[in-house]
Amino acid sequence: MEYVSRRPRAPLDGLIDDLYSLEGAPPYARLALPPPATLLIVNLGAPFRIRGGAHVEAAAFADGCVVTMPTRAWEFSYPAWTRSVGVHFKPWGLGPFLPMPAAELCDRPLTIEQVWGRPAVAELRERLATADGPHAMLTVLEGELMRRLAETAGLGLVRHASRVLAATSGAAAIGDLSGTAGVSSTHLARRFKEIVGVTPKRLARTYRFAATAFAIDPAGPVDWSDLAAGAGYADQAHFGHEFRAFTGFTPTRYLEARRRFLREHPGHVLDGWPLPAD
Repeated sequence: MEYVSRRPRAPLDGLIDDLYSLEGAPPYARLALPPPATLLIVNLGAPFRIRGGAHVEAAAFADGCVVTMPTRAWEFSYPAWTRSVGVHFKPWGLGPFLPMPAAELCDRPLTIEQVWGRPAVAELRERLATADGPHAMLTVLEGELMRRLAETAGLGLVRHASRVLAATSGAAAIGDLSGTAGVSSTHLARRFKEIVGVTPKRLARTYRFAATAFAIDPAGPVDWSDLAAGAGYADQAHFGHEFRAFTGFTPTRYLEARRRFLREHPGHVLDGWPLPAD
């Protein structure tokens, strides 16, 4: 599998972690995505499927998809050969490219045609498909994003508050964030739902869990009680509940999946992001 990634130029670099091109055979037919995962994917190959939650049927996406900050685990099912370009957004980064409040997409991924319109997406996919290699494809995608970037009320407020939450792994008090910004907690929550899709309290939970999960060393033993206490969870049961909600795995099953990936695909370009779900 070939994975090509780069950061975009300003001002997109303040909204986006990276632009990427992905082509080849996925390591597993089904992959679970740990949080945070705010994505835009333009599909150029066979359709893929997305399932959110254990009791939700997977939906097919042919042209691509848009996923705002989720509140539950996502599972992607890939064809035997996949080809796409996409964007890994910062939590606040997708809002300026949406024609609707991000909260309307919460846990409800849309096709990219539903967001940008069929004619525009068909033209974009054609330009991407005929571009001369992955780097040229990313240049095309970057140009499209620059063209669609819109002024967004409250973006500076949400970006600053989100960065504080990220820097503190979700430990910052929400009341302090709104007080420092000189706005009410209600106003802050409304702006977050418009731009991020979830409240600052929910984003704080996501950052806390992500920092805890990604700090786990799969090569060694893990004391789950100490890990939960160190991350500020009330008890190990609460930590286990968060694990299942965010990843679809129990903590021990998560560790098994990480170890399986490392064992079966050492040095794979996707290591550290998705996990085998099959």
